[in-house]
Amino acid sequence: MRLMLKFTIPVEKGNQAERDGTLGKAIEALVKEVNAEAAYFGLEHGKRMGIVIFEETDQARMPKINEPLFAALDANIEIQPVLTAEDLQRGL
Repeated sequence: MRLMLKFTIPVEKGNQAERDGTLGKAIEALVKEVNAEAAYFGLEHGKRMGIVIFEETDQARMPKINEPLFAALDANIEIQPVLTAEDLQRGL
């Protein structure tokens, strides 16, 4: 199933993580762990935000994916299934 993981990082924790080098490492580890199809980064409500699109078939992997973001970045995480235009057309 194709999933979209969206995370936001509190400003103070993000600033600290950027200074000590854990921000880039945590994001790189996430992208690698999920073998991301796409990854986008920006701002949302003044906080660092990322969206990572990936395929996953085993829901038991969610803690392995989420916990490093919680621990390293105090991230707020949302995950939801998403469709490509082709998936949507097939389903309609």
